[in-house]
Amino acid sequence: MSWPQQSARSVSEAGSHILALDNSWNRALETKDTKALDLLLADTFVSIDIDGSMQTKSEFLASIKAPDYHPPAQAVTEQSKVDVYGDSAVVVGVFRSQGVDKGKKYRNRERFADTWVKIGGSWKCVTAVTVLIPGK
Repeated sequence: MSWPQQSARSVSEAGSHILALDNSWNRALETKDTKALDLLLADTFVSIDIDGSMQTKSEFLASIKAPDYHPPAQAVTEQSKVDVYGDSAVVVGVFRSQGVDKGKKYRNRERFADTWVKIGGSWKCVTAVTVLIPGK
């Protein structure tokens, strides 16, 4: 199967747009903005977390709304790179966060891969996979 030819400019514009959406996701998590997250995530969205657990879109949004969810006190994307493949794209990067979860302080570095697909003219995240980078 061959991919339709896209100009380098359109790929670059799509990549920049997807990176902005990925950053919007981080801001929405920090503010527990489930309405914004709902717009960014496909209905078929699946999240795989650092502990290997899996959540559907509705489960993920419910976990963000939950009173015991505390957004990270600090969350920084250290690096990210996007590759666009027609109407799909993959963002791979490293995310650093620290905060308190269930009364316990944490400081994590995580590698992530987010898969985005253009659905009905809008980019939606369909899968997010996060892996903990062990401390030294």
